[in-house]
Amino acid sequence: MAKITKNVSVMCFHDELCQVYNALMTALSLLREDSKVTIFFGSRGVNAIHKDKVKDLKCLPDQPQEVSDAVMKRMEEMELPTVEELLFMAHMEGARMLACPLNVPLFGMSKADFVEGVELANPATYYKEVVVQADMNLTF
Repeated sequence: MAKITKNVSVMCFHDELCQVYNALMTALSLLREDSKVTIFFGSRGVNAIHKDKVKDLKCLPDQPQEVSDAVMKRMEEMELPTVEELLFMAHMEGARMLACPLNVPLFGMSKADFVEGVELANPATYYKEVVVQADMNLTF
């Protein structure tokens, strides 16, 4: 049976570890099913692609510290890859990774701060060429 190739837009607007993780794991799963995937990091999501801030993403910051710590401990026990590793895998496996050109300067960042493989989105064409043409638009 032939695989069905989908054109997928994954939009990550959060810098909470679990949300970023879910966005990247979803993108990787879709890439591995031969989908064409564009990951857009907007709003606070731009912190997830900052080469220094990505190391400090917090898990469940709205919960008591012991809840966050317990989830982080379970993630370590499961030997799950880090967000940095997921970003690298997504890049190497062919995801197009774009940063919001409005939120990058808003959060005091520049292209030099990005992890490998991230480009600034072109606001004149991003929605027309990516979002509107996508078979699926997923937001995290």
